[in-house]
This record gives sequence, C-alpha cells and structure tokens, in this order.
Amino acid sequence: MSDDDNSPISAREARRLFAGLKTSPALVLAVSGGPDSVALMWLAARWRRSLARGPQLTVVTVDHGLRPEAAREAREVKRLAAELGLPHRTLRWRGAKPKTGLPAAAREARYRLLAQAARAVGASHVLTAHTRDDQAETLLMRMLRGSGLAGLSAMAGVSERDGIMLARPLLDVPKAQLIATLKRAKVGFADDPSNRDTAFTRPRLRTLLPQLAAEGGDARTLVRLASRLARANAALEVLADGAERFLRLRDRDVAPQAGVRSFEASAFAALPEEVRLRLLLRAIDALGHEGPAELGKVESLMAVFDRAIAAGPRAAANGRPVLKQTLAGALISLAGGRIRIAPAPPRRRKGA
Repeated sequence: MSDDDNSPISAREARRLFAGLKTSPALVLAVSGGPDSVALMWLAARWRRSLARGPQLTVVTVDHGLRPEAAREAREVKRLAAELGLPHRTLRWRGAKPKTGLPAAAREARYRLLAQAARAVGASHVLTAHTRDDQAETLLMRMLRGSGLAGLSAMAGVSERDGIMLARPLLDVPKAQLIATLKRAKVGFADDPSNRDTAFTRPRLRTLLPQLAAEGGDARTLVRLASRLARANAALEVLADGAERFLRLRDRDVAPQAGVRSFEASAFAALPEEVRLRLLLRAIDALGHEGPAELGKVESLMAVFDRAIAAGPRAAANGRPVLKQTLAGALISLAGGRIRIAPAPPRRRKGA
C-alpha cells in the first residue's frame, strides 16, 4: 500500500488487495454502511469490473436491531449496491438481546448470519472491512486481557469460521485511506455513534491511540508487533506439531483408544512449557464439549500436572489416578505414568 495514509487507493493497489480472491466462485461482502465497509464494497465492485471473469459479488448488511437508524442505513447500502450493479440482502438479528456482553454477542450473531448468506449463494469467502486501525485496537484489547501469543497475533488476513473462509483484504490499510477513497469517488457513508460510545472497551481504547502514537506506538507500529507475534506463534505451532509426532512415536507400542488422547507423562514433562500448553489445549478443545478451554485454566491445570509428575510413582496409591479433573467438557487424568484426555460425562441436571 501507499506510504501516504491519506491518499486514495488506486485501481492498481485495489487489484493487489483482492488478487488472491480472483478464482473464487462467489464472495459475500459484509457492508454495514460505515466508511470502511462502504469502501470495501466500492473497491471490490471496481476490481470485479476490471476482470473478464471473476467471482459473483453479493452485498450483505446485518441489522442487529440495536439502533433505529440501522434499517435506514441498510436501505442506503442497498441503494449504493444497486448503483454498483451488485445484489444486496439485509439480514436481521432477531430475538432477545443480552444485557451484558452485547458487543461479543452481536459479533457472534453477525458472523453466523454472514456464514448462512455465504452458503446460500455458494460463496467461498466472506469479506470484512477490518483495517489497520482495527488490528491495532484488537492487539491492545487482547494485551489488556492478558492473552497468550496466539491472541496477541490479533486478526489473520484469512481465517475459517462456521465452515466459511473470512477474508480481511483491508487489514493493512489505514482507515484514513478508505475515507480519502470515498471522498475522491464522492460516495457517502453512515456514521455509527456506537463507535464513539465509551461504554464499550474498543471506543475507549480508540481515544488513547493518539497519545500512544505520540510516544511512537502508532497503528503501523502496533500492527507490525502483531505481525511479528503471529510469525512467532506460527513457529511454535510447527514445534507443537513435531512434539505430537514425537509423543506418538513413543507410544507406537500402545494400543490407541477411540475418542481418547494420551501421552507418556515423563516424555510430555520434558517438552518446553509453551509446547506442553498447546498440546493440552489441542486435546481438550478436540475432545471437550463445552467450547474452547481458557488459557489461564489450562495453565493452572498444567501446574498441577507438573507437581504430580515431579512427585513420581510415589504419589500413586492403590493404582488410583494421581490427578483427575474436568475442564471445558473434557476429563483429564494422570494415572500409571500417562496423561489421558477424553470427553467428560454429561453434567447431571439439577433435581435429576
């Protein structure tokens, strides 16, 4: 991209942004009506017109039912999509809304509806308009939550969700460039006041960015940090893959059990701490039935494992498990020198 954060995006730069999607059969563009998503729609439409053959584009707006202006904004997106020659659908998040955790719940609903729309039109990808500014804010939010290395890698350019690929072609583009692009094209956009509502975490952090930039921590620097952390995280995933293969080789004479993962405890304990954490997380997430395990809880579990393994065979009594614990719907135990992870029995209903 251009080094000038306030310059409009050229047709040549746009072709580079969307180049990897040229062979897709169809794409869904997630467009709310704000400047970022309207710019995504305008740029994608211009790019598609430059191709002799290319993917079918469908614009989808999700109305969360949280603001009275949302229906009008969806109609405006539909009008602009029609001017660009693109089909448009408005999907509504119906039902009761939670009193707490509203942004997260709205985000889950939005991605669920977008995935449904993608399947309906045979799209391989949903395109969202996350920008460099969004990436910097995401990194700060996750730092404040104490996220692990995977979380601090922030958003990936392409990821999978609900069986559909999510693509973020504008992830290295500053918001200012998108606004400059729309101004040059004389294209209007909506202003969502919730983006400035300091009742929510992201808008509060947004107000701090100018102060961080004054100290050298601008969006470009924060995104560079996220990219470096993503690179380190990818390297650790390769190490974890190798560790899994190593543990399987150690167990080549152990008969496998369906729906169970187990490791030789002493070999597991000899691995680096971060690799052990990742192996436990993988196994618990694969076999548990209560959603992804929290990193902090897995760290606590591993500390208990380390103490039990260090105690050696003396800790076992009458052949009973030295440790037995459930986490995220998985049953994790240490017995006979082996760590075993399996699905936990269903919880008993109250009153049953």
